[in-house]
Amino acid sequence: MSKRYDSIIIGGGHNGLICAAYLAKAGRKVLVLEKRHVLGGAAVSEELYPGFTFSVASYVVSLFRPHIIRELNLAKHGYEIIPMDCSFLPLPNGDSLARWADPQRSRREIARFSQKDAETYPEFSRVMTHMGKLAKAVIDHPAPDITSMNPRELANIFRLGRTFKGLGPELLHLNTKLVTMSALDFLDLWFESDVLKAPMAVSGIIGTFQGVRSPGTAYVLLHHYMGQLDGSFRSWGFSKGGTGGVSLACASSARSYGAEIRTEAAVQQVLIKNGEARGVVLENGDEILANSIVSNLDPNRTYLKMVGESELDDEVVKEIKRYKLRGSSGKVNLALDRVPEFSCRPGDGDHIRGDVAIAPSIDYLEKAFDQAKYGEFSTRPYINAVIPSLTDPSVAPPGKHILSCFVQYAPYHIKEGAENWPKYREAFGDAVVDTMAEYIPGLKDMILYRQVLTPWDIEQTMGLTEGNIFQGELSLEQLLFQRPLAGYAKYKTSINKLWMCGSGTHPGGGIMGAGGELCAKTMLNARAI
Repeated sequence: MSKRYDSIIIGGGHNGLICAAYLAKAGRKVLVLEKRHVLGGAAVSEELYPGFTFSVASYVVSLFRPHIIRELNLAKHGYEIIPMDCSFLPLPNGDSLARWADPQRSRREIARFSQKDAETYPEFSRVMTHMGKLAKAVIDHPAPDITSMNPRELANIFRLGRTFKGLGPELLHLNTKLVTMSALDFLDLWFESDVLKAPMAVSGIIGTFQGVRSPGTAYVLLHHYMGQLDGSFRSWGFSKGGTGGVSLACASSARSYGAEIRTEAAVQQVLIKNGEARGVVLENGDEILANSIVSNLDPNRTYLKMVGESELDDEVVKEIKRYKLRGSSGKVNLALDRVPEFSCRPGDGDHIRGDVAIAPSIDYLEKAFDQAKYGEFSTRPYINAVIPSLTDPSVAPPGKHILSCFVQYAPYHIKEGAENWPKYREAFGDAVVDTMAEYIPGLKDMILYRQVLTPWDIEQTMGLTEGNIFQGELSLEQLLFQRPLAGYAKYKTSINKLWMCGSGTHPGGGIMGAGGELCAKTMLNARAI
């Protein structure tokens, strides 16, 4: 094709769209190519049943970087978040725990289970908020290269050193524990009540094939504590109109700066000549040329599918094949004909306008993980559920509601083989509904429509290898200057003029936008386009 671009971005997820917006804002001619008919990747909204708009995969927002909202003027393009006020834990014995944005309300709730924990909880929240703010120094900049003697790299390392030096001995010691301990061991330093620790510990296992007792999961817990809404740290919210609203705002911003975006334009491979990316080949055979190519796909797909082993050094191939994906999550979305009420706290109250955790005890979570370790989906899984239609009526007809269930564990590699997941899809969905029905009387009679996504479905539909929602586990050996590969953690790949901007790059997963932003700024600073 005769038209040539400065940059072609493969994948219209939120990171790819943000990267496109920054490049286009800088005056570059940019093309985004998305395989599906809808933009957003995993941050997508779809009307799967008449009148119901589902956040099909990602379902809440917190980690999205505030400066990106300002710099790309996303509010003008429809970005709107509705804050969540409560984290609710129903218990099998008819009791429950609600943790609120109001610290005094939370204190009274926690005191029913442990007076000591009620006194400790505000201090824990204060420390974690402080640690989350310090994490900004890491996630809002490219990962430092500790092997480089480049003055710019040394300045970046010294900047981080000054930040952590300012922690003081106590917080520095705590930070070391955060990146090495299990989520449960870390919480054990603070709390005694299993009722409190269980719903807090699950923040350390989301998107990982690990249990709450696995070393390193305390960092994942911190990863979910460092988000903010409107300057308020540790806040979560719903995107109005569904999570796809975030992606559509990014797309609108990118278009306003001149970026071109095409859907139903699947890329088959990156066009490489003499070790340099020159363009892309679409599945229909069309070739489109560009001065640089940016992949928003995960590292596995980027290197092994878009490039291919024949173009890569043996060591790169070996390392990328070692990169851990290990998808462990599924999703069940339900359209309901009325408000679901929990037997332990009946009624349409504020307690169900946030998220609901089915995590009654640490042993419950460990048993769920035990099944997954042996290649089975958890028949009594950890579930994080939300009812977004209670705070955003636009996503469902009047009087009707959506119940969105994020589920662990659903291992991609079931013992029968991942390709056999379709045979077990409905059984997996039944296990989730059966578990939720233990807490919501009459749930099965309310269901108008059910969508079940296994890790295999997530891979097939959204292109996330093994269904990993973070494009690679957030384990210690896959963070900072080692994400995705040591030597290629600054958005460049081993192929000249081929870059990466997805969650498989630093600083990692979630609806954060940092990968797209930092990739674009790195390219512009390097005058790579």
